[in-house]
Amino acid sequence: MTKKLLALVLSLCMVLAMLAGCSSSNGGDATNPPASDNPGTEDTQKPDDANQPSGEGGSVYWLNFKPELDATAQDLAKAYTEKTGVNVKVVTAASGTYSQQLTAEMDKSNPPTLFVIGNQAGVKDWKDYALDLTGTDIANELNTDAYNLYDETGKLVSIGYCYECYGIIVNPDLVEQAGHKMEDIKNFETLKTVVEDIHARAAELGFDAFTSCDMDSSSSWRFTGHMANLEYYYEQEGTAWTECPPTITGKYMDNFKNLYDLCINNSLTDPKALATGGHDAAQEFKDGKAAFTVQGSWEYADYQASVPNATMIPYYCGVEGEEKAGLNCGTENCWAINAKASEADQKATMDFMVWLVSDPEAAAKMVEQLGVLPYKNAPESSNGFLAAADKYTADGCYVMNWATNFQPNVDDYRATLVSALNQYNADQSEANWETVRTAFVEGWATQYNAANG
Repeated sequence: MTKKLLALVLSLCMVLAMLAGCSSSNGGDATNPPASDNPGTEDTQKPDDANQPSGEGGSVYWLNFKPELDATAQDLAKAYTEKTGVNVKVVTAASGTYSQQLTAEMDKSNPPTLFVIGNQAGVKDWKDYALDLTGTDIANELNTDAYNLYDETGKLVSIGYCYECYGIIVNPDLVEQAGHKMEDIKNFETLKTVVEDIHARAAELGFDAFTSCDMDSSSSWRFTGHMANLEYYYEQEGTAWTECPPTITGKYMDNFKNLYDLCINNSLTDPKALATGGHDAAQEFKDGKAAFTVQGSWEYADYQASVPNATMIPYYCGVEGEEKAGLNCGTENCWAINAKASEADQKATMDFMVWLVSDPEAAAKMVEQLGVLPYKNAPESSNGFLAAADKYTADGCYVMNWATNFQPNVDDYRATLVSALNQYNADQSEANWETVRTAFVEGWATQYNAANG
Protein backbone atom coordinates (compact mmCIF):
# COMPACT_ATOMS: atom_id res chain seq x y z
CA MET A 1 0.00 0.00 0.00
CA THR A 2 1.20 3.47 -0.66
CA LYS A 3 2.02 5.48 2.41
CA LYS A 4 -0.55 8.11 1.34
CA LEU A 5 -3.45 5.66 1.45
CA LEU A 6 -2.25 4.16 4.72
CA ALA A 7 -2.20 7.54 6.39
CA LEU A 8 -5.60 8.54 5.08
CA VAL A 9 -7.37 5.37 6.15
CA LEU A 10 -5.57 4.91 9.48
CA SER A 11 -8.39 6.28 11.55
CA LEU A 12 -10.94 4.27 9.60
CA CYS A 13 -9.09 1.05 10.17
CA MET A 14 -8.84 1.71 13.90
CA VAL A 15 -12.61 1.53 13.83
CA LEU A 16 -12.48 -1.66 11.80
CA ALA A 17 -10.12 -3.16 14.35
CA MET A 18 -12.78 -2.61 16.99
CA LEU A 19 -15.50 -4.33 14.99
CA ALA A 20 -17.91 -5.90 17.39
CA GLY A 21 -19.10 -8.08 14.55
CA CYS A 22 -21.95 -10.00 16.05
CA SER A 23 -21.48 -12.64 13.41
CA SER A 24 -21.16 -16.23 14.43
CA SER A 25 -18.27 -16.53 11.99
CA ASN A 26 -15.22 -17.02 14.12
CA GLY A 27 -12.27 -16.21 12.01
CA GLY A 28 -13.23 -15.32 8.56
CA ASP A 29 -15.68 -15.33 5.75
CA ALA A 30 -16.99 -12.12 7.11
CA THR A 31 -16.76 -10.61 3.53
CA ASN A 32 -15.11 -13.10 1.14
CA PRO A 33 -15.67 -16.17 1.46
CA PRO A 34 -15.75 -14.99 3.17
CA ALA A 35 -13.80 -13.98 2.78
CA SER A 36 -13.12 -11.79 4.45
CA ASP A 37 -14.61 -12.15 4.32
CA ASN A 38 -12.58 -14.86 0.82
CA PRO A 39 -12.52 -15.57 -2.87
CA GLY A 40 -11.70 -18.83 -4.51
CA THR A 41 -13.22 -22.26 -4.64
CA GLU A 42 -10.54 -24.85 -4.35
CA ASP A 43 -10.14 -26.98 -1.24
CA THR A 44 -6.49 -27.39 -2.02
CA GLN A 45 -5.46 -29.77 0.74
CA LYS A 46 -7.57 -32.00 2.92
CA PRO A 47 -6.36 -31.82 6.52
CA ASP A 48 -5.37 -35.07 8.13
CA ASP A 49 -5.81 -35.68 11.82
CA ALA A 50 -2.11 -35.86 12.57
CA ASN A 51 0.24 -33.07 11.78
CA GLN A 52 3.85 -34.17 11.67
CA PRO A 53 5.47 -34.24 15.11
CA SER A 54 6.95 -30.99 16.30
CA GLY A 55 10.34 -32.32 17.24
CA GLU A 56 12.72 -30.41 19.45
CA GLY A 57 12.73 -27.33 17.25
CA GLY A 58 8.98 -27.10 16.75
CA SER A 59 6.89 -27.05 13.59
CA VAL A 60 4.23 -24.88 11.94
CA TYR A 61 0.68 -25.70 10.90
CA TRP A 62 -0.89 -22.77 9.04
CA LEU A 63 -4.64 -22.96 8.47
CA ASN A 64 -4.84 -20.47 5.59
CA PHE A 65 -7.95 -18.32 5.18
CA LYS A 66 -7.38 -17.14 1.61
CA PRO A 67 -7.78 -19.70 -1.19
CA GLU A 68 -6.10 -17.38 -3.69
CA LEU A 69 -2.98 -17.41 -1.52
CA ASP A 70 -2.70 -21.19 -1.42
CA ALA A 71 -0.18 -21.77 -4.20
CA THR A 72 2.09 -19.01 -2.89
CA ALA A 73 1.72 -20.22 0.70
CA GLN A 74 2.60 -23.79 -0.28
CA ASP A 75 5.69 -22.60 -2.18
CA LEU A 76 6.83 -20.43 0.70
CA ALA A 77 6.31 -23.22 3.21
CA LYS A 78 8.46 -25.53 1.11
CA ALA A 79 11.16 -22.88 0.71
CA TYR A 80 11.23 -22.20 4.44
CA THR A 81 11.52 -25.90 5.27
CA GLU A 82 14.39 -26.27 2.81
CA LYS A 83 16.08 -23.22 4.29
CA THR A 84 15.63 -23.96 8.00
CA GLY A 85 14.65 -27.60 8.33
CA VAL A 86 11.46 -26.57 10.15
CA ASN A 87 8.40 -28.45 8.95
CA VAL A 88 5.64 -26.12 7.73
CA LYS A 89 2.26 -27.53 6.83
CA VAL A 90 -0.28 -25.35 5.01
CA VAL A 91 -3.94 -26.29 4.76
CA THR A 92 -6.25 -23.92 2.88
CA ALA A 93 -9.92 -23.84 3.80
CA ALA A 94 -12.35 -23.88 0.90
CA SER A 95 -14.11 -20.62 0.21
CA GLY A 96 -16.77 -19.91 2.80
CA THR A 97 -15.82 -22.76 5.14
CA TYR A 98 -13.11 -21.28 7.35
CA SER A 99 -15.19 -21.08 10.51
CA GLN A 100 -16.25 -24.71 10.34
CA GLN A 101 -12.81 -25.96 9.40
CA LEU A 102 -11.08 -24.02 12.15
CA THR A 103 -13.47 -25.46 14.72
CA ALA A 104 -12.88 -28.97 13.43
CA GLU A 105 -9.10 -28.60 13.30
CA MET A 106 -8.82 -27.14 16.79
CA ASP A 107 -10.42 -30.32 18.17
CA LYS A 108 -7.66 -32.51 16.73
CA SER A 109 -4.51 -33.68 18.45
CA ASN A 110 -2.26 -31.43 16.38
CA PRO A 111 -4.28 -28.26 15.74
CA PRO A 112 -3.18 -25.22 13.73
CA THR A 113 -0.41 -23.14 15.23
CA LEU A 114 -1.16 -20.22 12.90
CA PHE A 115 -4.76 -19.26 12.09
CA VAL A 116 -7.01 -16.28 11.35
CA ILE A 117 -9.13 -14.23 13.75
CA GLY A 118 -10.54 -11.62 11.42
CA ASN A 119 -13.17 -9.68 13.36
CA GLN A 120 -14.37 -8.97 16.87
CA ALA A 121 -16.75 -11.93 16.79
CA GLY A 122 -13.72 -14.10 16.15
CA VAL A 123 -11.95 -12.45 19.06
CA LYS A 124 -14.86 -13.35 21.31
CA ASP A 125 -14.87 -16.97 20.15
CA TRP A 126 -11.13 -17.64 19.95
CA LYS A 127 -9.37 -15.25 22.34
CA ASP A 128 -8.51 -18.07 24.75
CA TYR A 129 -6.73 -19.87 21.91
CA ALA A 130 -4.76 -16.79 20.88
CA LEU A 131 -1.30 -16.00 22.18
CA ASP A 132 -0.89 -12.39 23.33
CA LEU A 133 1.22 -10.89 20.55
CA THR A 134 2.05 -7.68 22.42
CA GLY A 135 5.74 -6.92 22.14
CA THR A 136 6.51 -10.07 20.15
CA ASP A 137 8.92 -10.30 17.23
CA ILE A 138 6.11 -10.27 14.68
CA ALA A 139 4.36 -7.30 16.32
CA ASN A 140 7.65 -5.41 16.23
CA GLU A 141 7.73 -5.83 12.45
CA LEU A 142 4.47 -3.90 11.96
CA ASN A 143 4.50 -0.40 10.54
CA THR A 144 1.02 0.38 11.90
CA ASP A 145 -1.33 -0.77 14.64
CA ALA A 146 -4.35 -0.02 12.45
CA TYR A 147 -5.23 -3.60 11.55
CA ASN A 148 -4.79 -5.29 14.93
CA LEU A 149 -7.56 -6.85 17.02
CA TYR A 150 -7.66 -6.76 20.83
CA ASP A 151 -9.90 -8.34 23.43
CA GLU A 152 -11.61 -6.47 26.23
CA THR A 153 -8.51 -6.74 28.45
CA GLY A 154 -6.21 -5.15 25.87
CA LYS A 155 -4.63 -8.43 24.82
CA LEU A 156 -3.33 -8.32 21.24
CA VAL A 157 -5.21 -11.30 19.83
CA SER A 158 -4.40 -11.05 16.13
CA ILE A 159 -2.53 -8.79 13.73
CA GLY A 160 -3.35 -7.80 10.17
CA TYR A 161 -1.23 -9.29 7.43
CA CYS A 162 -2.75 -7.58 4.42
CA TYR A 163 -5.05 -4.73 3.43
CA GLU A 164 -7.59 -4.93 0.64
CA CYS A 165 -10.18 -3.06 -1.39
CA TYR A 166 -13.10 -4.12 -3.55
CA GLY A 167 -15.44 -2.58 -6.08
CA ILE A 168 -16.15 -2.89 -9.81
CA ILE A 169 -13.15 -4.03 -11.84
CA VAL A 170 -13.04 -2.65 -15.38
CA ASN A 171 -11.19 -3.50 -18.57
CA PRO A 172 -10.63 0.03 -19.98
CA ASP A 173 -9.61 -1.32 -23.37
CA LEU A 174 -13.01 -2.93 -23.88
CA VAL A 175 -14.81 0.18 -22.67
CA GLU A 176 -12.91 2.19 -25.28
CA GLN A 177 -13.55 -0.40 -27.98
CA ALA A 178 -17.24 0.14 -27.30
CA GLY A 179 -16.79 3.86 -27.97
CA HIS A 180 -16.75 5.10 -24.38
CA LYS A 181 -14.12 6.60 -22.10
CA MET A 182 -13.31 5.73 -18.52
CA GLU A 183 -13.67 9.36 -17.53
CA ASP A 184 -17.27 9.18 -18.72
CA ILE A 185 -18.06 6.90 -15.77
CA LYS A 186 -18.45 9.02 -12.65
CA ASN A 187 -21.78 7.97 -11.09
CA PHE A 188 -24.54 5.40 -11.49
CA GLU A 189 -26.26 7.20 -14.35
CA THR A 190 -23.12 7.27 -16.48
CA LEU A 191 -22.17 3.71 -15.51
CA LYS A 192 -25.64 2.53 -16.50
CA THR A 193 -25.36 4.24 -19.87
CA VAL A 194 -22.08 2.51 -20.70
CA VAL A 195 -23.11 -0.90 -19.33
CA GLU A 196 -26.47 -1.04 -21.08
CA ASP A 197 -24.97 0.10 -24.37
CA ILE A 198 -22.31 -2.61 -24.27
CA HIS A 199 -24.86 -5.28 -23.36
CA ALA A 200 -27.21 -4.22 -26.16
CA ARG A 201 -24.36 -4.48 -28.67
CA ALA A 202 -22.69 -7.57 -27.23
CA ALA A 203 -23.07 -9.65 -30.39
CA GLU A 204 -21.58 -6.87 -32.47
CA LEU A 205 -18.75 -6.09 -30.04
CA GLY A 206 -17.80 -9.67 -29.25
CA PHE A 207 -18.00 -9.10 -25.49
CA ASP A 208 -20.64 -8.25 -22.91
CA ALA A 209 -20.84 -5.77 -20.04
CA PHE A 210 -20.63 -7.85 -16.82
CA THR A 211 -19.24 -11.30 -16.14
CA SER A 212 -21.61 -13.95 -14.78
CA CYS A 213 -23.10 -13.21 -11.36
CA ASP A 214 -23.48 -16.76 -10.04
CA MET A 215 -25.19 -17.31 -6.71
CA ASP A 216 -23.51 -20.57 -5.74
CA SER A 217 -21.14 -20.62 -2.75
CA SER A 218 -18.08 -19.83 -4.87
CA SER A 219 -19.54 -16.52 -6.02
CA SER A 220 -22.58 -15.38 -4.01
CA TRP A 221 -20.43 -13.64 -1.38
CA ARG A 222 -19.55 -11.04 -4.03
CA PHE A 223 -23.13 -9.79 -3.71
CA THR A 224 -24.41 -10.87 -0.29
CA GLY A 225 -21.16 -9.78 1.37
CA HIS A 226 -19.33 -7.24 -0.75
CA MET A 227 -22.06 -5.49 -2.71
CA ALA A 228 -24.32 -5.54 0.36
CA ASN A 229 -21.73 -3.29 1.95
CA LEU A 230 -22.94 -0.30 -0.03
CA GLU A 231 -26.30 -0.40 1.79
CA TYR A 232 -24.66 -0.77 5.21
CA TYR A 233 -22.04 1.87 4.49
CA TYR A 234 -24.54 4.52 3.50
CA GLU A 235 -26.91 3.55 6.32
CA GLN A 236 -24.20 4.54 8.78
CA GLU A 237 -24.96 8.13 7.68
CA GLY A 238 -21.37 9.25 8.13
CA THR A 239 -20.87 7.75 11.59
CA ALA A 240 -19.10 4.39 11.34
CA TRP A 241 -20.55 1.60 13.43
CA THR A 242 -18.39 0.50 16.33
CA GLU A 243 -20.62 -2.42 17.27
CA CYS A 244 -23.25 -4.46 15.51
CA PRO A 245 -26.60 -2.64 15.48
CA PRO A 246 -29.51 -4.89 16.49
CA THR A 247 -31.52 -3.64 13.50
CA ILE A 248 -31.04 -1.88 10.19
CA THR A 249 -33.56 0.19 8.24
CA GLY A 250 -32.75 -0.78 4.67
CA LYS A 251 -32.87 2.90 3.73
CA TYR A 252 -30.48 2.34 0.83
CA MET A 253 -31.93 -0.92 -0.46
CA ASP A 254 -33.08 0.81 -3.65
CA ASN A 255 -29.46 1.77 -4.31
CA PHE A 256 -28.35 -1.81 -3.78
CA LYS A 257 -31.08 -2.85 -6.22
CA ASN A 258 -29.86 -0.33 -8.79
CA LEU A 259 -26.41 -1.84 -8.99
CA TYR A 260 -27.49 -5.44 -8.52
CA ASP A 261 -30.04 -5.19 -11.34
CA LEU A 262 -27.46 -3.57 -13.58
CA CYS A 263 -25.08 -6.48 -13.01
CA ILE A 264 -27.45 -9.40 -13.46
CA ASN A 265 -29.38 -7.95 -16.40
CA ASN A 266 -26.37 -6.92 -18.44
CA SER A 267 -24.11 -9.93 -18.18
CA LEU A 268 -22.99 -13.04 -20.00
CA THR A 269 -25.47 -15.24 -18.14
CA ASP A 270 -29.25 -14.94 -17.93
CA PRO A 271 -30.41 -14.21 -14.35
CA LYS A 272 -32.58 -17.32 -14.36
CA ALA A 273 -29.43 -19.46 -14.70
CA LEU A 274 -27.50 -18.00 -11.77
CA ALA A 275 -28.70 -20.22 -8.93
CA THR A 276 -26.66 -23.30 -9.76
CA GLY A 277 -23.47 -21.46 -10.72
CA GLY A 278 -20.89 -23.17 -12.86
CA HIS A 279 -19.58 -20.05 -14.58
CA ASP A 280 -16.04 -18.82 -14.01
CA ALA A 281 -16.37 -15.04 -13.77
CA ALA A 282 -12.63 -14.55 -13.30
CA GLN A 283 -11.82 -16.48 -16.46
CA GLU A 284 -14.54 -14.65 -18.38
CA PHE A 285 -12.93 -11.35 -17.44
CA LYS A 286 -9.40 -12.53 -18.23
CA ASP A 287 -10.57 -13.87 -21.59
CA GLY A 288 -12.02 -10.50 -22.55
CA LYS A 289 -15.59 -11.76 -22.63
CA ALA A 290 -16.83 -8.92 -20.42
CA ALA A 291 -15.75 -5.38 -19.62
CA PHE A 292 -16.83 -5.37 -15.95
CA THR A 293 -16.71 -7.73 -13.01
CA VAL A 294 -17.32 -7.42 -9.27
CA GLN A 295 -14.21 -8.38 -7.27
CA GLY A 296 -11.36 -7.18 -5.08
CA SER A 297 -7.69 -6.28 -4.96
CA TRP A 298 -6.68 -9.87 -4.19
CA GLU A 299 -7.41 -10.69 -7.84
CA TYR A 300 -4.90 -8.20 -9.23
CA ALA A 301 -2.01 -10.64 -9.59
CA ASP A 302 -4.26 -13.13 -11.40
CA TYR A 303 -5.85 -10.56 -13.70
CA GLN A 304 -2.78 -8.47 -14.45
CA ALA A 305 -1.17 -10.78 -17.01
CA SER A 306 -4.35 -11.04 -19.10
CA VAL A 307 -5.78 -7.56 -18.54
CA PRO A 308 -2.77 -5.37 -17.69
CA ASN A 309 -4.77 -2.14 -17.81
CA ALA A 310 -7.51 -3.36 -15.46
CA THR A 311 -8.59 -0.82 -12.89
CA MET A 312 -11.25 -0.53 -10.19
CA ILE A 313 -14.13 1.92 -9.80
CA PRO A 314 -16.56 2.44 -6.90
CA TYR A 315 -19.94 0.85 -6.33
CA TYR A 316 -21.90 3.54 -8.10
CA CYS A 317 -25.52 3.05 -7.13
CA GLY A 318 -27.36 6.36 -7.41
CA VAL A 319 -26.63 7.87 -3.99
CA GLU A 320 -26.51 11.65 -3.98
CA GLY A 321 -22.94 12.94 -4.17
CA GLU A 322 -21.45 9.60 -5.18
CA GLU A 323 -19.18 11.36 -7.63
CA LYS A 324 -16.93 11.63 -4.57
CA ALA A 325 -17.19 7.94 -3.68
CA GLY A 326 -14.07 5.85 -3.33
CA LEU A 327 -13.48 2.12 -3.00
CA ASN A 328 -14.45 -0.28 -0.21
CA CYS A 329 -11.27 -0.56 1.89
CA GLY A 330 -10.43 -2.65 4.94
CA THR A 331 -9.25 -6.04 6.15
CA GLU A 332 -10.43 -9.19 7.86
CA ASN A 333 -7.12 -10.96 7.46
CA CYS A 334 -5.45 -11.12 10.86
CA TRP A 335 -3.01 -13.78 12.07
CA ALA A 336 -3.19 -15.41 15.48
CA ILE A 337 -0.81 -17.91 17.11
CA ASN A 338 -2.31 -20.84 19.01
CA ALA A 339 -1.78 -20.21 22.72
CA LYS A 340 -2.36 -23.90 23.42
CA ALA A 341 0.44 -25.08 21.13
CA SER A 342 3.79 -26.07 22.61
CA GLU A 343 6.34 -23.33 23.24
CA ALA A 344 8.52 -24.88 20.55
CA ASP A 345 5.70 -24.74 18.00
CA GLN A 346 4.82 -21.18 19.03
CA LYS A 347 8.41 -20.08 18.52
CA ALA A 348 8.65 -21.89 15.20
CA THR A 349 5.42 -20.22 14.08
CA MET A 350 6.60 -16.79 15.19
CA ASP A 351 9.89 -17.20 13.34
CA PHE A 352 8.06 -18.30 10.20
CA MET A 353 5.72 -15.29 10.33
CA VAL A 354 8.63 -12.89 10.71
CA TRP A 355 10.35 -14.52 7.75
CA LEU A 356 7.21 -14.17 5.59
CA VAL A 357 7.05 -10.40 6.10
CA SER A 358 10.74 -9.50 6.28
CA ASP A 359 12.71 -11.84 4.03
CA PRO A 360 13.09 -9.93 0.72
CA GLU A 361 12.06 -12.80 -1.52
CA ALA A 362 9.29 -14.17 0.71
CA ALA A 363 7.79 -10.75 1.40
CA ALA A 364 7.90 -9.88 -2.29
CA LYS A 365 5.89 -13.00 -3.12
CA MET A 366 3.38 -12.19 -0.38
CA VAL A 367 3.00 -8.62 -1.64
CA GLU A 368 2.62 -9.82 -5.21
CA GLN A 369 -0.28 -12.02 -4.21
CA LEU A 370 -1.91 -10.00 -1.41
CA GLY A 371 -1.25 -6.47 -2.59
CA VAL A 372 0.17 -4.97 0.57
CA LEU A 373 1.77 -6.05 3.85
CA PRO A 374 1.59 -3.57 6.76
CA TYR A 375 5.15 -4.40 7.84
CA LYS A 376 8.15 -2.10 7.87
CA ASN A 377 10.49 -4.42 5.97
CA ALA A 378 7.98 -5.48 3.31
CA PRO A 379 8.29 -4.03 -0.20
CA GLU A 380 5.89 -1.40 -1.50
CA SER A 381 2.77 -2.66 -3.22
CA SER A 382 2.55 -2.71 -7.00
CA ASN A 383 -1.15 -3.63 -6.91
CA GLY A 384 -2.99 -1.51 -9.45
CA PHE A 385 -6.34 -1.80 -7.68
CA LEU A 386 -4.86 -0.48 -4.44
CA ALA A 387 -3.28 2.28 -6.51
CA ALA A 388 -6.76 3.14 -7.75
CA ALA A 389 -7.98 3.27 -4.15
CA ASP A 390 -5.09 5.58 -3.34
CA LYS A 391 -5.94 7.91 -6.21
CA TYR A 392 -9.59 8.18 -5.21
CA THR A 393 -8.56 9.03 -1.66
CA ALA A 394 -5.92 11.51 -2.83
CA ASP A 395 -8.60 13.19 -4.97
CA GLY A 396 -10.72 13.76 -1.86
CA CYS A 397 -13.12 10.85 -2.30
CA TYR A 398 -14.52 9.10 0.76
CA VAL A 399 -13.44 5.57 1.67
CA MET A 400 -16.26 3.05 2.06
CA ASN A 401 -15.43 1.08 5.20
CA TRP A 402 -16.25 -2.62 5.52
CA ALA A 403 -19.50 -2.25 7.46
CA THR A 404 -20.43 -5.64 6.03
CA ASN A 405 -18.14 -7.18 8.65
CA PHE A 406 -20.95 -6.56 11.13
CA GLN A 407 -23.38 -8.96 9.43
CA PRO A 408 -24.91 -10.96 12.31
CA ASN A 409 -24.76 -14.76 12.31
CA VAL A 410 -23.14 -14.31 8.92
CA ASP A 411 -23.53 -17.77 7.39
CA ASP A 412 -27.26 -18.02 8.11
CA TYR A 413 -27.86 -14.37 7.21
CA ARG A 414 -26.20 -14.72 3.82
CA ALA A 415 -27.89 -18.05 3.11
CA THR A 416 -31.26 -16.33 3.50
CA LEU A 417 -30.14 -13.53 1.18
CA VAL A 418 -29.02 -16.04 -1.44
CA SER A 419 -32.37 -17.80 -1.32
CA ALA A 420 -34.26 -14.53 -1.70
CA LEU A 421 -32.02 -13.28 -4.51
CA ASN A 422 -32.39 -16.55 -6.40
CA GLN A 423 -36.16 -16.18 -6.18
CA TYR A 424 -35.86 -12.64 -7.49
CA ASN A 425 -33.42 -13.63 -10.24
CA ALA A 426 -35.93 -16.17 -11.53
CA ASP A 427 -38.76 -13.62 -11.56
CA GLN A 428 -37.91 -9.95 -11.09
CA SER A 429 -41.27 -8.94 -9.68
CA GLU A 430 -41.89 -6.29 -7.04
CA ALA A 431 -43.17 -8.99 -4.71
CA ASN A 432 -39.97 -10.97 -5.05
CA TRP A 433 -37.87 -7.88 -4.42
CA GLU A 434 -39.82 -7.36 -1.21
CA THR A 435 -38.67 -10.84 -0.24
CA VAL A 436 -35.10 -9.69 -0.76
CA ARG A 437 -35.73 -6.57 1.31
CA THR A 438 -37.22 -8.68 4.09
CA ALA A 439 -34.23 -11.04 4.10
CA PHE A 440 -31.90 -8.06 4.14
CA VAL A 441 -33.58 -6.00 6.86
CA GLU A 442 -35.74 -8.28 9.01
CA GLY A 443 -33.21 -11.04 8.52
CA TRP A 444 -30.62 -8.83 10.18
CA ALA A 445 -32.71 -8.50 13.34
CA THR A 446 -33.51 -12.21 13.32
CA GLN A 447 -29.89 -13.23 13.07
CA TYR A 448 -28.78 -10.60 15.58
CA ASN A 449 -31.18 -12.10 18.11
CA ALA A 450 -30.00 -15.62 17.25
CA ALA A 451 -26.37 -14.61 17.77
CA ASN A 452 -26.98 -12.63 20.94
CA GLY A 453 -29.62 -14.62 22.71
